[in-house]
Amino acid sequence: MLSLAQAIRISLGSIGSSKLRSGLTTLGIIIGVAAVIANVSLGASFNQFFNDEIGAVGSNFIVIYSQNDNVFFDSQLELIRNTPGVVGVSPINQQMAQVTYLSTSRQIDIQGVNSDYAEVANFKMDSGSFLDDNDQYVAVLGSEVAYEKFDKKISLKNPIEITFRLEDGGVVTQKFIVKGIVQDPNTTFAQTGVEPEVRIFIPIDTMNEILGIDYYGGFFIKAESLEAVGPTGEEIDKRLARSLGVPNRDLENPDAKPYVLFDQIEILEQTNQLSAALTALLTSVALISLIVGSIGIMNIMLVTVAERTREIGLLKSLGFSEKDVLSLFIIESMIVGLIGGIFGTALGMGTATIANSFLDLPNIFPLSLIFLGFFVSLLVGLVAGVYPARKAARMDPVEALRKE
Repeated sequence: MLSLAQAIRISLGSIGSSKLRSGLTTLGIIIGVAAVIANVSLGASFNQFFNDEIGAVGSNFIVIYSQNDNVFFDSQLELIRNTPGVVGVSPINQQMAQVTYLSTSRQIDIQGVNSDYAEVANFKMDSGSFLDDNDQYVAVLGSEVAYEKFDKKISLKNPIEITFRLEDGGVVTQKFIVKGIVQDPNTTFAQTGVEPEVRIFIPIDTMNEILGIDYYGGFFIKAESLEAVGPTGEEIDKRLARSLGVPNRDLENPDAKPYVLFDQIEILEQTNQLSAALTALLTSVALISLIVGSIGIMNIMLVTVAERTREIGLLKSLGFSEKDVLSLFIIESMIVGLIGGIFGTALGMGTATIANSFLDLPNIFPLSLIFLGFFVSLLVGLVAGVYPARKAARMDPVEALRKE
């Protein structure tokens, strides 16, 4: 009876006696496993990147906006504020306006918000402080507006002039004092429309007073936790729809409502689906390399069986059973696969690290990824070695010994 230790020792001896052939066989597995590891790691890195980007533009957020005027008023603001699960809400109005600093003028997006906006949007201040509910003619600037948009950098307490367009076609110019500058969140994810670095924030009550309006364009809301985002958004949706006269039969019909609602969970789901599809596509391509590698192992093992026919006959004449010979060749094939898995996993992780550095992605290497590399390589070795091993095990010892 051939022991496992004996089978491994004989298999290693056989692999070592044909180093070039074994190396070339292993190379196919190395490339295949490396491709799978690198692509799965890249998929996980993209997923983490998207999650970080979304987190940078808001915390447990829900966004509501309308394309129409005169939809949202103070009553809707209070309705949202009193909804269970809401810990912060800022009404929003925005207008592209001409901003003048010293002798330079630029067109910049002005957003009227309240003090809750900074908490919902995860703002970090580069200098100064954000708006509070008692502020009037003060402004908080995005970092790009303060440092790059104008010929000279804007600092705290500097005056700027903002020229607003009124609904009747007239214009109003008002001076604001810079109260704070928002730190750039370094995010490229613009789906929420936050992008604080290119905006100027002023008190919404002041903005509405200047424009002569009493309505809001939308709301930026923070739920008490990420888990509460979905239920809180649903409750807000129901309350808003009823307050705006949407019939009960149309509560589930988005087209019947004069507003759009989306939240952080929806965006996370969309990005997760995108990264999963990307990972599946890349991994599918990589699996082709593994298939080629497994064919290579099978081919080489068949050649090995042919070359070692007399050795197989000798083993069987010495009392080795078909099971022993079968085990011997399967173990040899699995060792080739395992060696390829070890080097392939290392190469895949190294390749992913280099790719992540070029793409500016986080390095994500789940422990399961390493086990995946070893498991796949062993499985490939096992599957590829079964047929050659069965062929060797079924050889007639007399015929095998006669083989020249």
